[in-house]
Amino acid sequence: MSPAPVTAAELLDLMPQTQPFRFIDRVLEVDASHIVASYRFHEDASYYAGHFPGSPITPGVIVLEAMAQCGLALHGIYLLALEAAREEVKAYRTLFTNAQIEWCSAVYPGDSIVIRGEVLAWRRRRLRTRVESRNQRGELVAAGEVAGIGVRI
Repeated sequence: MSPAPVTAAELLDLMPQTQPFRFIDRVLEVDASHIVASYRFHEDASYYAGHFPGSPITPGVIVLEAMAQCGLALHGIYLLALEAAREEVKAYRTLFTNAQIEWCSAVYPGDSIVIRGEVLAWRRRRLRTRVESRNQRGELVAAGEVAGIGVRI
C-alpha cells in the first residue's frame, strides 16, 4: 500500500523554509506532474531598502528562490510523500543544484506572483522542473528549468 498524497495545507506544514525566507503563501494545485503556488512580495521586506533605493525592485535571486521553493522544495516533498512515510519525508531537504532561467519583467514591492512547476524528471530523489512565474496582471516574469536533489539531514 503506497502512502496517501499530501494535501496543499500539509505541504506548507512540511516546508522547511520559514519566515523571513519562505516565499510561498499558498499552494493552489498539486499532483504528481505539476504544482501551482503563489506569493505576495511584502513592501516592508528588508531587501528593498538596498535594491534599489528610491526605485525598489525585487531581487531576481529572491524570485528564483520562490520558483525553486515551489517547483523543487514543495513539489519534491509531494513526490517523496507518494513513496515514503511522512516521518521519512521530514528527514529530507531539497538542495538546489542548477537553474537556467530567462527573465521577462520585474517584480515590484506589493506584487503577487503565481508560480507553476511541471516535472521534467524525478528519479532517486533528483528533481528537474520546468517553472514559470507570472505577475498579478498575467505577465510572464521568468521561465526556465530548476533542478535539485533531496538529501537526508
